[in-house]
Amino acid sequence: MKEVKFKGNALTLVGRNITEGDFAPVFNVVSSDMEETSLKKFEGRIKVVTSFPSLDTPVCDLQIREFNKRASELAQDVIVIGISKDLPFAQKRFCEAGNIKNIFLFSDYKYSSFGINYGLLIKELNLLARAALIIDKNDIVRYLQIVEEITESIDYKDVIENIKNVLENPLAGIKGDVQSRCEPCETGTPPLTKEKIEKLLDHCPGWNLIEDKKIVKEFRFKNFLDSKFFFDTISVIAEEQGHHPVITVQYNKVKVTLTTHASGGLTTNDFIMARIIDNLKY
Repeated sequence: MKEVKFKGNALTLVGRNITEGDFAPVFNVVSSDMEETSLKKFEGRIKVVTSFPSLDTPVCDLQIREFNKRASELAQDVIVIGISKDLPFAQKRFCEAGNIKNIFLFSDYKYSSFGINYGLLIKELNLLARAALIIDKNDIVRYLQIVEEITESIDYKDVIENIKNVLENPLAGIKGDVQSRCEPCETGTPPLTKEKIEKLLDHCPGWNLIEDKKIVKEFRFKNFLDSKFFFDTISVIAEEQGHHPVITVQYNKVKVTLTTHASGGLTTNDFIMARIIDNLKY
């Protein structure tokens, strides 16, 4: 569990634990025209993504204006994306009033998709942390800066230096497993063999094999609201991965069951989802 601070008071960041070298998770946000937009829209370009709590604060206001100014000085294949949980209407008014034309501004209000997938959702406030990421053309996270005290500014100089580094070194090695996203399964796709299942289970502690067709794990929390929060977090990720577990909630216990119905058993997707769930901050 990671933390940021608001005026010195500790706050909890929840969601996936993303680090430099990971594949950039897909996320869905909403534009000022109320259109849902995915990271996939910007494939093949270098993405500088900056998140912030609210446009109604001076530091966030400055953050967008600063990135808007610097975006005009960047290479043509570099785009800047700003994301907050401000409503799209408020973002549109802000851009019009401030003549913000060089960055794409999106809202995470609807699903908290970006916040959850990048571990930048502040649990106590339901707002995004102040952060900056650089995602290269191959959708690898090359840089991540999270501002510890959310009332303070981003280190813009460090972001710009790292953009230059990505431009000079466009290819990067992938940290960890190459396959970290679920792939669509069609009816008839064969399930994994028992030998393969046992090897994959070694990397998924706490998951139990049921009838060689399912893996199951139980998570415990302080209360029902924490259980529900965990359920909601998994739901967002599962929808974007296109792989949906069976989840049951019993007060402070959440039971997650993974299987691939199209294959009548277990596939690699089940173990990818298991690792994602195990890696969540909550």
